[in-house]
Amino acid sequence: MTQQILNYIEKLCNTPSPTGYTKRAEKYLIDEFTKMGYEPYQTHKGNVVVPINEGNSNGLLLSAHIDTLGLMVRSIKSNGRVRVTTLGGFPLSYAEQENVTIITREGKEFTGVLRINNPAVHGSSDPKEITRDDINMEVVIDEITNSFEETEKLGISAGDFIALDPRFRVDNGFVKSRHLDDKASAGLLMAIAKDIKENNIKINRPLYMTFTVYEEVGHGAASGHPKGITDMIAVDMGVVYDDLKTDETKVSICAKDSSGPYNFDLTNDLIEIAKTENIDYAIDIYPFYGSDASAAVISANDFRHALIGAGVAASHGYERTHVNGLNGLYDLLKAYIQK
Repeated sequence: MTQQILNYIEKLCNTPSPTGYTKRAEKYLIDEFTKMGYEPYQTHKGNVVVPINEGNSNGLLLSAHIDTLGLMVRSIKSNGRVRVTTLGGFPLSYAEQENVTIITREGKEFTGVLRINNPAVHGSSDPKEITRDDINMEVVIDEITNSFEETEKLGISAGDFIALDPRFRVDNGFVKSRHLDDKASAGLLMAIAKDIKENNIKINRPLYMTFTVYEEVGHGAASGHPKGITDMIAVDMGVVYDDLKTDETKVSICAKDSSGPYNFDLTNDLIEIAKTENIDYAIDIYPFYGSDASAAVISANDFRHALIGAGVAASHGYERTHVNGLNGLYDLLKAYIQK
C-alpha cells in the first residue's frame, strides 16, 4: 500500500491547485473515486465529498485539503515583469528561485522564475541583504518581454494564478515536495478508500471523506457537510519544530492549535488506538495553526473534532515527510474507522 499512497501523493503534488484555482485537482479526485466505484459529489464552492458508507446519524467525516499555497499576479511592472501577492501564509523567501507557472483566466500558461529584482551576486550586495517581499521580488516570465504592454499582450493580467513547481521526489524513504501540506493526507485518504472498496472492509458507522479547496485561507470546511456527522477528523500535516516531539517518521496528534483545544474524548480515542496498534506517535501543540476541523466547529457545526497527520518538516516551504509517518497514519485511520 505504501507505493499506492506515494503514487496518489505524487499525482496530486504535480497537479497545480493554488487556493482559489483547484479545478484540475477536483477533477482528478472525482475521476479517481468514480473509478473506485464511489459516487463523489461537489459542494457549491468546490469541496469534493465522497460517501464511503452512507447513513443518517453518528457519522464520521475525514477531511484533507487539496488547495495549496501559491501566488497571484498583483500587477505587471513597467519592465514587463510581474509583481505578486501570496495565496496563503508563507514568507516569499520560501519560494525564492522557484520555477513557476502563470495560469491566465483564459487558460493560457506561461513559465517563469520568482526571484529578487537584482539577483546577480556579482552585481550588488542585494542577494545577501535585500528584504524578501513583493516589492523586492518579481516573477521573470520565460518570454521576450521588456514592457508592461508586451506582457499584457501575452494575455497576462492582475488576478492570474501562479503555481509553484513542487519538485516531488522520494529518497531513502523521505518524501520531498512542495504541497505535502496537505496533498500527503489527501493521497493517503484516497489509498484508504481504495483499500476499503477492493477488500470489502467493513465500516461500522457512516463514513464520509471531504477534500476541501479553501483551507489555506481559513474557510475550507466551514460549510457543506453531509447530514448526520457527529465526529470530524482533519487529516493534515503534523508540525516538526524545536520543542515539539513530532518528526517526519511519526504520526502527530494535535491537542491544541491557535483555535484552542481539540475534543478531549475523540483525541483520547485516537491516542488509545495509536497505543494499541503500536504506532509511533507524538502529542503536540501547534501554536501557529488552524485546521479544517477547527474551521468547521467555529462555523457552528456541532461536531467533536480532532486533528492528526504525518509529521512534515519545513512547513509551507519545500516540505519533507517519511514513508514511516505515512504508513503509521494509514494504520491509525484504518484501525479507527473499523473500531
